[in-house]
Parts: sequence; C-alpha cells; structure tokens
Amino acid sequence: MKPLIFSLTIVMASLATATAANSTDSTAVAGSWLTDTGSAVVDISLCEETSICGVISWVDPNGASMVDRNNPDESLRERPLVGVTMLSGFKAKGDKWKGGRIYNPKDGKTYKSKVSLNDDGTLKVKGCVGPICKTQIWTRSKP
Repeated sequence: MKPLIFSLTIVMASLATATAANSTDSTAVAGSWLTDTGSAVVDISLCEETSICGVISWVDPNGASMVDRNNPDESLRERPLVGVTMLSGFKAKGDKWKGGRIYNPKDGKTYKSKVSLNDDGTLKVKGCVGPICKTQIWTRSKP
C-alpha cells in the first residue's frame, strides 16, 4: 500500500509541476511593448486578478494622428491616443492569453484577439475577424 501511495504522490507532484510550467504568467507579458510598426508603445499589465490589458503610453509624433480620429463614437474622436485601452479582456489559457479584444485606432474597430510570448522574448499579437486573422510581432520597449 505504501508504494502505491508513494507512486501516486510522485505522479501528482509531476502533474502539478507540469501545469505550473505551462500556465500563463502575467508578469512575463507585463511591461512596455513597441508595436510592429514602431508607431506606438502599449503598456501591458494585470488588470483584474486573471486578466491582462494594454494601454497606449506613447505615440510617434511624426506618425499618423495623435488623437482617436477614427473612433466610431464621434464624441471620442478628439481624445488623445495616449491613455486609450488597446488590449482588454484576456484570460490565461495554457501558455497564451485568449478571449480578449484589441482596439485598432487606425480604423476605429475592435477585434477578437490572442496574445502569446514567443521564445525569443517578442510578443505575438493576433487580431481576428471570423477565420481571418492578422498577426503582429511586438518587441520590448523602455517604459
């Protein structure tokens, strides 16, 4: 009986370790990220106990608009892009963040989104409309 209990304890400990290694760590994606075009920096942090969000913290002054001019809500078209929530509603699913939304200030639309950390330390950000998705690779930025 003791060998069986010992074996079960080893198996359970191994499963717990494997689960912890595969779980999504919000601190891994937390920080400042330069978008793929280099036109903005998004600060990602833990927003709720189990969710991440991202807020625009910098916009290239030589780039496009500094205001949210394409927002479908006319009353928001003059608000500065800095401070706008770009990523919201993400939940940890294994080694990815899923079920979230990404706001695209270039067209004023919000898309379903997934986020995952690549092995090279870059961030894979995917926005989708139905089965059609666009993937961007973001890099770490100084805050």
